[in-house]
Amino acid sequence: MLNWIWAVIMLLAIISGAVNGRLEQVTNAFLGGGGQAITLSLTLGGAMCVWGGIMRIADKGGLTAFFARIMTPLMRLLFPGLEPTGAACRAILMNMAANFLGLGNAATPLGIKAMNELSRANPNPDTASNHMITFVVLNTASIQLLPTTVATLRLQYGVSEPFNILPAVWLTSLGSAVVAVALSRLLNISPKKIDRRIVKVST
Repeated sequence: MLNWIWAVIMLLAIISGAVNGRLEQVTNAFLGGGGQAITLSLTLGGAMCVWGGIMRIADKGGLTAFFARIMTPLMRLLFPGLEPTGAACRAILMNMAANFLGLGNAATPLGIKAMNELSRANPNPDTASNHMITFVVLNTASIQLLPTTVATLRLQYGVSEPFNILPAVWLTSLGSAVVAVALSRLLNISPKKIDRRIVKVST
């Protein structure tokens, strides 16, 4: 679907350029944009490699286990009944650490691993568990302590102080995470409640 959207956008740009007599500018934008995309990808890739390596060293050095012990009360609050030292919690913590650093792309494979672990612990494979729903909303509305990707983009485009957005990022990310978790708890409907409602409706 996304490929079709991009194709329509490019087709509209070409048609608009031809109608307005600016087809040359459209061509230059296409060619220049490709070069800028490569440069930007290399810049972001370098930042992700650095922080991804730091996270790997932290995991091997035991920092993840230390972080897990500190986060145990919060993990029990967010994911009641889930083993704090289990594989699912470790993957969730690594995902949260990547999001803390603003590394959304690096957090994606960790999030997939965490979801796989939560799926293995799910007694109803056909239905997302409460833990899975909480993790999805928490991962989507991630708290960012250090927005590395955004700061790299700002630096790439000439901003002298790329991290001067930290207060706004902290406020908005924390607020979105709190609202997301609160809604997941408020709208939580267990399978037993669903079955009871179905029975009531059928009778």
